[in-house]
Amino acid sequence: MPDFSTARRFMVDGQIRPSSVTDWRIIDAMRAVPREAFVPDSQSELAYLDLDLDVSGPGPVKRYLLQPAVTARLLQSVNLQASDRVLVVGCATGYLAALAARMADLVVATECEPSIAAEASQILGRLGVTNVRVHQAPSGEGYAASAPYDVIILNGATEIVPLQLYQQLREAGRLIGVFALGRTPRAEIVTRSDDDFGSRPLFDTSAPVLPGLERPKGFVF
Repeated sequence: MPDFSTARRFMVDGQIRPSSVTDWRIIDAMRAVPREAFVPDSQSELAYLDLDLDVSGPGPVKRYLLQPAVTARLLQSVNLQASDRVLVVGCATGYLAALAARMADLVVATECEPSIAAEASQILGRLGVTNVRVHQAPSGEGYAASAPYDVIILNGATEIVPLQLYQQLREAGRLIGVFALGRTPRAEIVTRSDDDFGSRPLFDTSAPVLPGLERPKGFVF
């Protein structure tokens, strides 16, 4: 049986810390949260590799856990606070939500695929994570019933400007994700000031596009 505890330590020392992640809350969370619990048994030996891991169900929609280093850099860049109310969009099986839950007060997580949303709830329950609420909902809709949010995290990329999600931020709230609007995808952070939304690029990276946040067919950039 694989030594997952050692694999987690190697992931942190070999992928997370070399990616300029210095926030000890994130490092401690990634050492503690068992990533293997969020992937199918057939992929458990891949859980700590530097990969976007496919956790899709039998349907045509593909769902992924983001690369560990990208996950950690997004969390560090958004600077979660203990009092924050967080929305994780496209949570897949819930790994990023579980990490955020160790640093924030409440995490609301959405997943468009009903079977995967149910699986995320089951996994988080087995791990004793009590401050995450998982809802089945399209990525682009967020979850207005629990808005406004201090922080919104996209667990994937968007090829469009997700205005409906912006509107669910509270004043001075921030949204982070991978924006694939042009030729070079990059992580960006968006901050709300009244009804104005300012964005700032963070770092170049790529991620699987979240279902529902794809560029309209026929669009040519």
